[in-house]
Amino acid sequence: MSERSYQQPVTPIEQRPLQNVSGVLGSRLFAWIGDIIALFILGWLVVALLIFLGLVTFGATWLLLPIATVATALGYAALTVGGPKQSTWGMRMAGLRVETVNGGRPDGLAAAVHALLFYVAAGTVALWVLDILCGLVRDDRRLGHDILTGLVVVRA
Repeated sequence: MSERSYQQPVTPIEQRPLQNVSGVLGSRLFAWIGDIIALFILGWLVVALLIFLGLVTFGATWLLLPIATVATALGYAALTVGGPKQSTWGMRMAGLRVETVNGGRPDGLAAAVHALLFYVAAGTVALWVLDILCGLVRDDRRLGHDILTGLVVVRA
């Protein structure tokens, strides 16, 4: 048998100072309104494209209409939050950006899951209230879906 050297499995993470989260909750509401407008426009563009393609394909692409609305919202978040500016168009208007808890840039998958959890919470009143309450009682102003995905919204 060969002997293996023992390596400590978990290394302690240094305490990181809190990011600038002053006034983030109010700005997130403004950013959400901007994103709803952007998603409304993008969604109608995708629907118009699928309706046109449905005429060409004798209605085959019309089956994609329910999937396209969800894919548009998740793709929007994945490309904008997971992109180099780390923020959606609404967040840019509000002066916000998204970081990982360690201060890094989120990837597209984390951004899409973050958006999916937000839309699930916003679609249910009880989960939405619980999500908002998490942000009100925490010092870092992270909402419930931020905590679950390991992301934090900070001032840009």
